[in-house]
Amino acid sequence: MNPQEIRISRRGFLKLASLAAASASMAACGILPGSENAGSSSPVQLVYQDWRTDWFPGMAQEMLKKFNEAHPNIKVFYTADPENLEEQMASDMLSGTAPDVLAGCCEFFPAWANAGYLMDLRTLVETDLDQGTVEDWSKAQYEALFTRDGRQFGLPKYHGALALFYNKDLFDKAGVDYPSGDWDHDDYLEAMHQLTVRDGNQTTQWGSMFDVAWERIQMHVNGWGGHFVNPENPRECVMTEPKAVEAMEWLRARIWDDHVMATFLDVQTNSTSQAFIDQKVAMVEDGSWSLKNILDSAAFRVGVAPFPAGPERRVTLATTDGFGIYSQTKHPEAAWQLLKFLVSQEYGRAMARAHFLQPARSSLVPEWADQVRQEYPEKTKDLDIEAFADGQIKGYSASAEIFPNMVGVGKIAKDAWDQVYTFGKASVSIIEDVCRQIEAAQDSSTSLPASCECQDQDRG
Repeated sequence: MNPQEIRISRRGFLKLASLAAASASMAACGILPGSENAGSSSPVQLVYQDWRTDWFPGMAQEMLKKFNEAHPNIKVFYTADPENLEEQMASDMLSGTAPDVLAGCCEFFPAWANAGYLMDLRTLVETDLDQGTVEDWSKAQYEALFTRDGRQFGLPKYHGALALFYNKDLFDKAGVDYPSGDWDHDDYLEAMHQLTVRDGNQTTQWGSMFDVAWERIQMHVNGWGGHFVNPENPRECVMTEPKAVEAMEWLRARIWDDHVMATFLDVQTNSTSQAFIDQKVAMVEDGSWSLKNILDSAAFRVGVAPFPAGPERRVTLATTDGFGIYSQTKHPEAAWQLLKFLVSQEYGRAMARAHFLQPARSSLVPEWADQVRQEYPEKTKDLDIEAFADGQIKGYSASAEIFPNMVGVGKIAKDAWDQVYTFGKASVSIIEDVCRQIEAAQDSSTSLPASCECQDQDRG
């Protein structure tokens, strides 16, 4: 997950959906990316687009100096993601002016691929990337960067994973044992009750908190053995199946029946990590992307434990952040050389050094954990940093489940979940209407291939 918490709007998705038919026609016609200018003595010029956070551009530009020095025939220019990422990228991709190499995640990365705007990397990976590198990535994350028809549109950027942050000082004060890797949701609930503090009818400290977001709620549903999307039929919504409903009801009951989980309205913040830092919650379900911020800001001893197991399985999130190549790049060979550099150990280490981003490569996890401990020797005493990589290494991570047509789907679900969890105005049965709307969106999809009339494309 991008630390900027990028969310694609319905407008941006609609633009992509309207372009899908034309793009599918191009792919059906066998139109390939343009060739390098073999006779030119000038370096090939590439544009690489990525995060615009305060720390990322500087890190990327320093690393690109090394790439440019090692590849004198290629000159790479860095550009930060536009503020209106989804709208601007839809426009740039249509006009042929999108960056050659780019980063993506969440719903919009596969949407770009399904619209035909990301290069299929399968042949390049099979012929020019060693198998050891592929095996070093989380299987769940790697497989999430394929379209349902088998095209590979990206390679892993970093591995964001959910875990359970906890406040050791508050646990000690309440006399509660710290979370462990053996915890299940019953243990989790018992601790929430013990750690919730009330002054009369007023709750002043909650046991825990979660983000009301697609993939965060999905982790609980998966732990109960349920799904959002039918694994056998990706157009079918199965949020209404008993196991999924039971998991979502468990979350609702913790907030509105037991009052041991906080809402964003309770803690008056837009961030789960900030609620934890402010000690309004004793635990929080958050990711490795928040580790640096929490260690920088927390005025208490921080603990981390693997995400609690559900009644049927243990599961945690593997984010889908990755790098891809624009399908209309004029320089696919050079773009591939850059992409290999971006997924290298060297670049992974640079992201880890700059902001503690958990490496996508499992082999780098011990080095990453040691680096965090070296920078925060006092705050990381007895801190199980490797808990973030537990699912990555042991193979129980899961990526966000998506439908073929995600246009507006996230908003439909979020609006309903806000009524259930944030405002307490609806029961979980509202998900029945959510499923009907999602399936209607699949039935109304118009992403059909156009007739194959191959013509030269002006790539400006």
